[in-house]
Amino acid sequence: MRIVRLKKIIPPLLLAGLLGGAATVAMAQGNAAAPAATTAAQDQPWLNPALAAEERAALALAAMTQDEKKLLVFGHFGSALKYKNYMPPKEVRMGSAGYVAGIARLGIPPQYLTDAGVGVATQRESLAPYLERTSLPAGIATAATWNPALAEQGGAMIGREARASGFNVMLAGGINLVREPRNGRNFEYGGEDPWLAATMVAAQIKGIQSNQIISTIKHFALNAQETGRFVLDARIAEDQARMSDLLAFEIAIEKGQPHSVMCAYNRYNGPYACESDFLLNQVLKKDWAYPGYVMSDWGAVHSTAPAANAGLDQESGYIFDKKPYFGPQLLGKALKDGSIPQARLDDMVRRILRALFASGAVDNPVSVQPIDYGAHALVTQADAEEGIVLLKNDGNVLPLAASAKRIAVIGGHADKGVLSGGGSSTVFARGGNPVPGLGPKDFPGPIVYHPSAPLEAIRRRSGDVRFDPGTDVAAAAKLAAESDLVILFANQWTGEALDFPLTLPDGQDALIAAVAKANPKIVVVLQSGGPVLMPWLAQVPAVLEAWYPGTRGGEAIARVLYGEVDATGRLPVTFPQSLDQLPRPVLDGTDQKPDVSFPVTYSEGAAVGYKWFDLKGHKPLFAFGHGLSYTSFAYEGLAAEMTTDGLKLRARVTNKGSRHGSAVPQFYIGPAPGVTAGWEAPHRLVGFDKLALAPGESRQVEVTIDPRLLATYDSTAKGWKISGGTYQVQLARSAVDFVQQADVTLPARQWPAAKQGK
Repeated sequence: MRIVRLKKIIPPLLLAGLLGGAATVAMAQGNAAAPAATTAAQDQPWLNPALAAEERAALALAAMTQDEKKLLVFGHFGSALKYKNYMPPKEVRMGSAGYVAGIARLGIPPQYLTDAGVGVATQRESLAPYLERTSLPAGIATAATWNPALAEQGGAMIGREARASGFNVMLAGGINLVREPRNGRNFEYGGEDPWLAATMVAAQIKGIQSNQIISTIKHFALNAQETGRFVLDARIAEDQARMSDLLAFEIAIEKGQPHSVMCAYNRYNGPYACESDFLLNQVLKKDWAYPGYVMSDWGAVHSTAPAANAGLDQESGYIFDKKPYFGPQLLGKALKDGSIPQARLDDMVRRILRALFASGAVDNPVSVQPIDYGAHALVTQADAEEGIVLLKNDGNVLPLAASAKRIAVIGGHADKGVLSGGGSSTVFARGGNPVPGLGPKDFPGPIVYHPSAPLEAIRRRSGDVRFDPGTDVAAAAKLAAESDLVILFANQWTGEALDFPLTLPDGQDALIAAVAKANPKIVVVLQSGGPVLMPWLAQVPAVLEAWYPGTRGGEAIARVLYGEVDATGRLPVTFPQSLDQLPRPVLDGTDQKPDVSFPVTYSEGAAVGYKWFDLKGHKPLFAFGHGLSYTSFAYEGLAAEMTTDGLKLRARVTNKGSRHGSAVPQFYIGPAPGVTAGWEAPHRLVGFDKLALAPGESRQVEVTIDPRLLATYDSTAKGWKISGGTYQVQLARSAVDFVQQADVTLPARQWPAAKQGK
């Protein structure tokens, strides 16, 4: 923020000098005259933007020295670490995620890396002032919009801020499926279903990369919990992984085309994910024909030759690894003794170069630029509004009338701001953290709030509004009894490196129960990173799940509460009634010693989330896909047809109410009784849409189904298989609320997993 203000009065080259020599070069390159660029393209043909990225990468690779090649495969952490006595290279953007040196003589820019998926983050260890930037709502909130266009718009916004902050690589694209609802990083991800997660995360990646920068997709693969994340061995059968977590990655890579894949900390069926020949070479690069590069997570590299030969292309966060495994000394030794072939190093570098050319990062060097925070605030607010889920609304307590009097707002620091998730993705909003001093002093803390106070937004809409912090249950109950209506904010902070129980902390369950007893006209607004248990649910008529709603979250919450916009969010995860309903009621690894590997066997296979509940006959607290509206919709006219393009599904949705609203028709499919298809669960989500409809308006929905969603994976044949027969298509409001059924006959079909066979 300070940089943006200074830029108005400091000449660009002087400002760049203050930011580091690399920025000076980038700005100077950005101001270079066209004839100079033409000459450079003649002398250095890889700088010719008319050539394909693959050709440019090959030309640049041929011009590089061995030492220059080594530069591109080794990255430094971008912040000082006192406990490691580490100071990064002077060229870094201090406080950033990382830095990879460029090659100035060849016109190859440095790689400036920033976390993460909701905006430009500042690492808490930074010796520099925090960058204050716009934060989107949590990734799980964006997934709850079920609106890919909105996800792409949000990605474009944070990508613009990354570019304007001097970064050309954004560590976004979190797509690990929510297998473990206690996972502290679930808030970063796209939910529990591979099709929904892939669709939403791919859209955000497309938006980010529209700014001529690189986005990652992460964490490859099965990084499903934080407890023991550095050592746990995720064990799963190949076919089950291919139909769940790997399928989410596969589809998202096809749709979003991220230029980099980040491999995970954990082991995968034995080897570390960043040393997994199966994941990196066989699946990603061979079967999926992925042309980009694989970067490591920060501290996920354990070797030189084994990692490189297994498919890792870049060690991206050195100082967290025990050794600089891809640094010039160890890498040089491995090249000299032949344990890493020269051809492998060339492939590593070629992939990185291709990404830099294909993304536009070479032709459009980054530099610090002004940011339109006002315009960006509207983007994050729109995302937050559409992601808020109305879970319960008995008696139509919501929306609130502007004439509502004597409103009590209780708890959740609602007088200060809205909650955000913790860890490497933490964004510090403009105005700082209004609730300092909370949470862990070390990573993944501190707990950070964004200064968008719901209380202030509510007071702008209603006159007599009083606040109680909720720290004294008796005082809160007294205020509730004296009020006509209560809005109670209940928070659960979650963050990277930790897992969390599904219970609200700090006695908030008791607070809600006491306040509801004092005044049964109560609305509970949850701010959480995933599902929570609700022992008080029967006492409460209305519940909103607001997730971590971003830097304009307070205003977004108020607009939904007052019906200025419809409640249009739908759950991207299942909310269980109890831990006993989970595949693993007891979290694996809680009794293990640090640094000692332990297995986590995913016996549920591909039956993740709602599929597990469907398979076992469990009734959830709130189902995947659930979400109420302030209007009502009719779903009808379901039709299924096999065409030359595949299975097409059609339906009609009509707004039967008196208010504008958005419907989210969902299509599920499953084998009819008697058909042996080998599916992991009775039903799968195969398509959805989101329709904004005026009162009385009716629109047709048509979706074409990806054939992999109708198939099983055959690990022996290394391909997909659809069992021929009758299947039942369900038009639905959620995974348990089926409205209309149609039968369709699917022909038997097989095809190989390798892309050339599709």
